Order: sequence, then structure tokens, then C-alpha cells
Amino acid sequence: MGNAGPRLASAPPLLLPLLLLLLRAERPQGTELTFELPDSAKQCFHEDVPRGVRLSLDYQVISGGHYDVDCSVEDPLGNTVYRETRKQYDSFTYQADVQGVYQFCFSNEFSTFSHKTVYFDLQVGDEPPILPDMENRVTALTQVRKSRVSSLRERRAARPSLHRAGDSWNKSSSHWVEKRWRLPA
Repeated sequence: MGNAGPRLASAPPLLLPLLLLLLRAERPQGTELTFELPDSAKQCFHEDVPRGVRLSLDYQVISGGHYDVDCSVEDPLGNTVYRETRKQYDSFTYQADVQGVYQFCFSNEFSTFSHKTVYFDLQVGDEPPILPDMENRVTALTQVRKSRVSSLRERRAARPSLHRAGDSWNKSSSHWVEKRWRLPA
């Protein structure tokens, strides 16, 4: 009796590694991490970034103390390209001038008794759009945006007449309120 299971077609031995290499080349590299940062400590991470490539760092303190940390980014030559102190969260985008290993550091050295939990997301390279040619497509969201802008413009154009109508209503209603709630002397 023969094997009843599905048969896989055999592929040339170099096709799979080539396919994986091409898939990796199309996607940006990214790191997403949540870690504990002890009191009076500094934690650094390293990422190899090609010259001319955009890198983005988003971070947030999610627990501990006053929810703040110091953050800095240094290029391979040791130049500081980003530094913020005692921030709860921030975003940083940078076009790499120099190829090499960039250092991302989070510091809690100013705190002597409170450890922190820090989340960060590091993206190296541009993220491709979800759909190709997205900017030239008409979607439900672009239609809503266009209709909202036009309705705001119409309301602004009508605003002076609405204010005049509202003023007369306000005068009559305030007159009614004065008469209705006036107490005898």
C-alpha cells in the first residue's frame, strides 16, 4: 500500500535560503522589549545600523517610582545623537550618518530606591505600507477625512449667522430666567 499523506514537491536546495534572504531584505528590522531597570542602574542595548537608514526608538516607563528614566543614543563614533532626562515616554527618529553599532541606553541612576519597568520598540529601516501604493488609493478613511474637512469649512462659513441667531436666543432666554427666578423684595 502506498503512503496516503500529501507529498511535498522537492525544491532546489538553494531556493529556500535565497527566498528567506529576500524576505528579510524587504522588511525593516525591529526589536520590542520590556525589561526591569534596577535603582541606580544603567542598561544599554546595541544595534548595527547601515549608513543612511532611518531608525526609530519609542519607549515608555510602565511601572516604578515617578515613571521616569533617562535615555540616550550614541552613534558608533561615540557622539550623542539623542539625550532626554527623566522622561515617562518619548519617540525618537534619526537618519544614520555613520554605519556601525549604535548604543541605546536607559538609566535609572538618579533613583536610589525605585526600580522601573521599561518598554521600548526599536525599528531600523522604513516600514513598508500595508497596501502597495496606499497614498494614491481612495479608502473609507480618506473619504471620511474629506467629508469632515468640508463640513468644518461649511460650519465656519455659517458661523457669523449662527452667532447672531444664538445672541437673540441668549437674550430672550436670559430675560426669561431673570423674570422666572426673581425673588420678591
